[in-house]
Amino acid sequence: MTQAKNHVDKNLSNVVSRLEEVAVNSHHAQQLQQDHDDRRHQDELNHDSPTSDSR
Repeated sequence: MTQAKNHVDKNLSNVVSRLEEVAVNSHHAQQLQQDHDDRRHQDELNHDSPTSDSR
């Protein structure tokens, strides 16, 4: 097994900072949700999907 690193995980700290953000009103909340959805969609586009080679 590898030893734990002495620094904080960058991805985890980014998630925590986004969770701490509070929406001011419903429009701001919608903008935050859209930003989240856009990141999730881009993440899905960046991953290769398995292809079927049935010919």
